[in-house]
Amino acid sequence: MKRLGLTASVYGVRYPVSALKELESAGIEYRGWIPNYRVPEAFAEHRVTVHVPRRPYATALQGIPTIRPFEALACGIPLISAPWQDSENLFHAGRDFLMAYNGGEMTSLLQQVLNDGELAGSLSKRGLRRIRSRHTCAHRVDQLFGIIQNIEQLVVAGEVA
Repeated sequence: MKRLGLTASVYGVRYPVSALKELESAGIEYRGWIPNYRVPEAFAEHRVTVHVPRRPYATALQGIPTIRPFEALACGIPLISAPWQDSENLFHAGRDFLMAYNGGEMTSLLQQVLNDGELAGSLSKRGLRRIRSRHTCAHRVDQLFGIIQNIEQLVVAGEVA
């Protein structure tokens, strides 16, 4: 962040001491735990957000995203993420959000988003549009009812006891 001349903050828990020291030396303010209902407020304080999936999500739970990309896109903030495998095609990397595969790419993408209002606006709009088209509570309710209906059909057909 120092190299880019930016101020930044990080929220989260269970950071090792070594990571906290790195954040401090980079000039990034560590703000600790944040309740879910305050996440939109935190996003509103910033022009872009960076998502770094925790190791279990990046390795053992590949393809299963955390809630943070959904929250960021739903709040209309441009999102740049460290790599994660989107095995369910939930979002379109490069259109709904940007993916950086190393530190150099992250630096470059941050500069691009912060210096190109058209790019930032496009990411904000596309990400929010994707959330509204596929990832609202109403979508999840419909999916749940579809699952229940399928189970009921299997029970009636005698395929499930």
